[in-house]
Amino acid sequence: QVQLAESGGGLVQSGGSLRLSCSDSRRAFNRYAGAWFRQAPGKEREYVAGLTATGSVNDTAGSVKGRFIVFRDNAKNTMYLQMNNLEPEDSAIYYCAARPFVSYSTSQDAYDYWGPGTQVTVSP
Repeated sequence: QVQLAESGGGLVQSGGSLRLSCSDSRRAFNRYAGAWFRQAPGKEREYVAGLTATGSVNDTAGSVKGRFIVFRDNAKNTMYLQMNNLEPEDSAIYYCAARPFVSYSTSQDAYDYWGPGTQVTVSP
């Protein structure tokens, strides 16, 4: 099993960048596909990005495509979300998630393990 924890959130101005990290303290993450989701106040949790256990295949949602990049370093048991050109609409709690399969899913129901989340706030 994995135990996930996000870091790297914070307050940034519109147009700025942040890099989120998702680390597994149990060092098993390299056998799990991963994903990032986010939830803004009053809204449903939504898929942001996903990648396979090896990191060879990755995906980003349409709303962030071209601005966000997902990648991982399995030697460090860590997944990252590089967020560029941030917009106020990107403000949310960001969660990382893992599933014990090679392939990722865009559905939150497919994930067994979640981090506690990290807050990202983008000011106008």
